[in-house]
Amino acid sequence: MEQPVIRIKDLTRYYGKSKGIEHVNLSINQGEIFGFIGPNGAGKSTTIRILLNLIFPTGGSAEIMGMDVIKESKKIKNLTGYIPSDANAYENMTAGAFLRYCSRFYSSGNSDRKIRELTVLFDLDTKRKIADLSRGNRKKVAIIQSLVHNPKLLILDEPTTGLDPLMQERFFDLLRKENHNGMTIFFSSHVLSEVQLLCERIAIIKAGNIIKIEHIDTLRKKQLKKVFIEFEENLTSDIINIKGIENIMQNTGNMLSFVYSGDINDLIVKLSGKKLMNMTIEEPSLEEIFMHYYK
Repeated sequence: MEQPVIRIKDLTRYYGKSKGIEHVNLSINQGEIFGFIGPNGAGKSTTIRILLNLIFPTGGSAEIMGMDVIKESKKIKNLTGYIPSDANAYENMTAGAFLRYCSRFYSSGNSDRKIRELTVLFDLDTKRKIADLSRGNRKKVAIIQSLVHNPKLLILDEPTTGLDPLMQERFFDLLRKENHNGMTIFFSSHVLSEVQLLCERIAIIKAGNIIKIEHIDTLRKKQLKKVFIEFEENLTSDIINIKGIENIMQNTGNMLSFVYSGDINDLIVKLSGKKLMNMTIEEPSLEEIFMHYYK
């Protein structure tokens, strides 16, 4: 069996008495686009910083491509690209000079060509100083810098911050292309629509703990359903209190919409005798599933 690109075992990090993450376990396979989702403060960035050897764990272990993230950090960095949520660089350098400077840290022979291709793709003016660039253009610099050495693993921490919709679309197309060519991508975000577009599997982290690891398609097909009902008369409390009704999205007059976690046949039985004008049942979005787990 092929070795996982990322293997995390019981990874724990405390900041004094405050929990960052606790007993996190993940295994990410070669060629995956893996989503790591949760709100700000859930532990996403803490996990990434440990993987990059920017901070040390309190307990547990992590490996990238079979190498310990602490003991073999230098080797790992040669094979890994990283896009941070906040893109900072040497402000007195031009974008082009900074990218060429970064490329010299790696042994890749085609970094100049890669820089040219990506600066054209993202419409980046490489002659401007980084201090004069907008937030979005600084993020473009970070994206290009992360890819100059053709890494085997790309780690993304809220990577689209600052990018306009056109650049986001180009960025996603680039990620799909790089993944098709064999790159493994670890995509950390709280923007669930992005994760849903790109990722095959996801881990949901809540308050420092992984609460679910699942294929997106499987997760969406499990029991949870989004239900819209229009009644002939105003709602009564006995309807709202039916077991399995969660995350009520609309509850006004004779309209009710919610996420339902039980057997849909049981719901139909419980609604028998009620006068319905319309009823729609569909799969919930990833965001609605996410909110179900975060309730």
